[in-house]
Amino acid sequence: MILHILKTDAWEKSKADGIYIGDTLEKEGFIHCSTAETVVKVANFNFENVHDLILLCIDEDQVIAEVKWEDLRNTGINFPHIYGPLNIESVIKTVPFEPKKDGFFKLPKELA
Repeated sequence: MILHILKTDAWEKSKADGIYIGDTLEKEGFIHCSTAETVVKVANFNFENVHDLILLCIDEDQVIAEVKWEDLRNTGINFPHIYGPLNIESVIKTVPFEPKKDGFFKLPKELA
């Protein structure tokens, strides 16, 4: 399972459209994803104190677009990147992802 962080309203729009494009596919050529082991670090770096987020729990085997595991920033950690639109049916579930009072994130108990 791979994970993607996004605003709840963006997911609702994507469900209505039948496909998720995200905000990085056009700019960077792929949709950023994480694993349960890396998602908190990513969230704390990119989304500190941002509310109304959810995690898409994605079955990588059901994604139609190519998924590449890459270390683009030479961190020694490979991250999953989806090189195309995300087909909605590959999303197994969504999990609310709110920061704690200090503005930082913790892995939701559903994923621990």
